[in-house]
Amino acid sequence: MVEDMFDSVDDGEHKPSHQHHPRVPHRSTWLTVLVATALFVYDVFKTVATVLGVAFMIRFFLIQPFYVSGPSMEPNFHNNEYIIVDQVTYRFRQPQRGDVIVFKYPQNIAVSFIKRIIATPGETVEIRNGQLYIYNKTNPNGTLLRESYINVGTQPDTKITIPKNQYFVLGDNRNDSSDSRVWGLLSRHLITGKVWVVIYPFEDFHTIPHPAYGKGL
Repeated sequence: MVEDMFDSVDDGEHKPSHQHHPRVPHRSTWLTVLVATALFVYDVFKTVATVLGVAFMIRFFLIQPFYVSGPSMEPNFHNNEYIIVDQVTYRFRQPQRGDVIVFKYPQNIAVSFIKRIIATPGETVEIRNGQLYIYNKTNPNGTLLRESYINVGTQPDTKITIPKNQYFVLGDNRNDSSDSRVWGLLSRHLITGKVWVVIYPFEDFHTIPHPAYGKGL
């Protein structure tokens, strides 16, 4: 039989003893406690590091939370609403008309804006008599862009062709929005991602639908 090296050998005789000494923990006991404590601290550190690492990956590469400030996207987005932005979709496809996006404001990249893409590279957009027209390969003579998601508002006349890697973006609240009509086109590299869901207030929780515009749009 093999026993642990710290066990003693019993000779079968028990002799009474009149001397009593306090039992002192063996050095190996303290070593065991020290090692166990070190392993526990390591496991906790590893778990926390893993959780923080996953959170970092999600936060900076997959999704990102924002809150809406101001009325420029009413009636579809309101002041102080919390939204989640999908940062993955545009790694697999280009931004499309109707997408609601968050991007870095071209005149101050420390500030983020939320707007809707109206025209994409290669197209021409025209605002005439308060209505918006799109010219592209499918509609070379232009077609009216019917936007069911906006309130009726005034828009100054303009016409512009969109070059490569540029986008024409507008706020849904056309009467109260600083957008491509004011500061020009948006560069592709400034786009953070596509707005995916409104998460707060909780009673307004919903995903963001993509509008249907019709043939060639």
